[in-house]
Amino acid sequence: MAFRGTFDHTLDAKNRLTVPSRFRATLADGVVLAKPIDGVRCVELWVPEGYDAYSAEALHERNPARPETRQLGRFFAANSFDTELDSAGRVMVPHFLIEDAELTREVVVTGAGDHLEVWDRASWAAYNDDLSSRVPEIAASLGHPA
Repeated sequence: MAFRGTFDHTLDAKNRLTVPSRFRATLADGVVLAKPIDGVRCVELWVPEGYDAYSAEALHERNPARPETRQLGRFFAANSFDTELDSAGRVMVPHFLIEDAELTREVVVTGAGDHLEVWDRASWAAYNDDLSSRVPEIAASLGHPA
């Protein structure tokens, strides 16, 4: 399933996020919450197989003895968290990910194709406005006409 759309949600007092209902069946076998590799301030939600494939691809054919390879592998392992949906379709977001993403109670869940992202609502609005204004430039730099 492709993860698409933008959904306004809130974190409850126990730092639980209600996952949009349309994605719950896809995430029923587990969820990996992770810090993004590109440094944006959000929390990624992956199906476990998707996160494993993503991190494995990033390390594919890299020399395992190089410090950079080990550091990247360490980043993936230390900055992710395996969990499950509860009976109400919620996941508890660990404090270290909330802090890193600068999440407040008001959040947005956005589709990112192969995973979901959880953003602070105000941060997402600012990021998305900036991104939207740069899409023609980004597309041109990738060799695509705007």
